[in-house]
Amino acid sequence: MKQQRLKWITLMFTLGAVLFLGACHKKTPPPPPPPPPPAAAPTASLSANPNTVEKGQSTTLSWETSNATDVSIDGIGAVQPSGSQQVTPADSTTYTLTAKGAGGSQTATARVTVTTPPPPPPPAAGPTEEELFAQNVQDVYFDYDKADIRADQQTALQGNIAFLKQHPNIHFTVEGHCDERGSTEYNLGLGDNRANAVKNALTQGGVSAGNIKTISYGKEKPFCTESSEACWQQNRRGHFVYQK
Repeated sequence: MKQQRLKWITLMFTLGAVLFLGACHKKTPPPPPPPPPPAAAPTASLSANPNTVEKGQSTTLSWETSNATDVSIDGIGAVQPSGSQQVTPADSTTYTLTAKGAGGSQTATARVTVTTPPPPPPPAAGPTEEELFAQNVQDVYFDYDKADIRADQQTALQGNIAFLKQHPNIHFTVEGHCDERGSTEYNLGLGDNRANAVKNALTQGGVSAGNIKTISYGKEKPFCTESSEACWQQNRRGHFVYQK
């Protein structure tokens, strides 16, 4: 009986040892592989050069992105990951670029200010008819005690005729003037003859008689007051006055 008990104990010990040794030789499973790193986030930049333009002018948009597979600009559409493009905004505009990739999305903006150019200055006002009249119409001078137009006054007279025919709306007065010699009454008559001699020459040249008035001042309104031939010659004239 004692021997059987000893055999049983021995058997149990042996079985336990076998089980222990088997457990010691069992392999430990390897750890799982680490997860892949997260995808890099996209980067984006956008600029406009120049960033201020006058209406109707163009500017150049330039952009750069990284880690992006889908890039677009509002108002333009899909674009390459990096590049440039001319645009002509009608009004001030903020352009927005959106770059998308596996790591997310990124935006960038560029503001273009559109200004309205000032209106052109009004054209410089040209001379008035009165100013043109003063610049182009010349007095006609006479010899002493004469009312016929001298040969040396024909150039001035023909120039007057040409100008007045080009400006048929101008109305004017021809004043007859004399030097100080002779009576007042005589010079009034002589001045009237001189004014009418100029008028007749103008109308014969094609100037409308309805545009011309005549008046004689005789010696009452001298242009020069010295008693010399040079001064008297200045006073013997048919003088033109513009009518407003």
